[in-house]
Amino acid sequence: MEGLVNSSRITAIGTHFRQKSHAFVPTSSAQFTKSLYRNRNIGIEQHHRSLKPIAASIQPVEASPSSRFGNMLPSKEVLELWRNADAVCFDVDSTVCLDEGIDELAEFCGAGKVVAEWTSRAMSGSVPFEEALAARLSLFNPSLSQVQDYLEKRPPRISPGIAKLVNKLKANGTTVYLVSGGFRQMIKPVASILGIPPENVFANQLLFGSNGEFVGFDENEPTSRSGGKATAVQRIRKAHNYKELVMIGDGATDLEARQPGGADLFICYAGVQHREAVAAKADWLVFNFEELISSLE
Repeated sequence: MEGLVNSSRITAIGTHFRQKSHAFVPTSSAQFTKSLYRNRNIGIEQHHRSLKPIAASIQPVEASPSSRFGNMLPSKEVLELWRNADAVCFDVDSTVCLDEGIDELAEFCGAGKVVAEWTSRAMSGSVPFEEALAARLSLFNPSLSQVQDYLEKRPPRISPGIAKLVNKLKANGTTVYLVSGGFRQMIKPVASILGIPPENVFANQLLFGSNGEFVGFDENEPTSRSGGKATAVQRIRKAHNYKELVMIGDGATDLEARQPGGADLFICYAGVQHREAVAAKADWLVFNFEELISSLE
């Protein structure tokens, strides 16, 4: 997800991916959308049928010479912690998926440019996450029908190698979570593709009125505010008494999760967005999920 970082250099690596939006397609988009939601006065719930992904032809991005930090080669301690982790929490936007969900939804609703510009300004770090989220949503006020239409016409575009990595982790007995500042309505289909149960998804919730009009987002979700990912990870760890927990993501909000009671290890995935201020502080910087997969074998 986007990192709200102070004056950091941000290299957008995946801007050319939009042309390949057919990478993953549900078995039946129309049936999927109709069964996906049950409208409630304050929100919507999802019931997602199985999705059958189609192999993507996108090649992972390699590190540029100017981006070769010393943490691209993990220490023995980092490798040991990674291999023995009880749980791994993944960011979604620009990590598990190739896109930033709110910018994509805004573009679909005709407000992509203004929302993207606001997102760029928000990255200065001077605006609390909850204010940035509310401000961007207010620029296009997505209705229930628009969200449903978006999900039908623009299915999730999964990052290369992530499905294999998740399967490898689960085979090793590691529990996988999705922790995102994005929206549950857009993330639950992703979780279904990856075989991650809904209770392992921590994200924001768009709220709609009785006529499907946008009324806001659930402010009780920990990921709806600054420091929220750290709170979510701490809750996950405490609830299950995990001994070793890893956070993987691309942004400053993901890095925040590495603190006492939270993640023991932060792995920065820069295969879509390379945020150098975040990458420099990571325990391990990777540009390809295959690096993480091979380290588990």
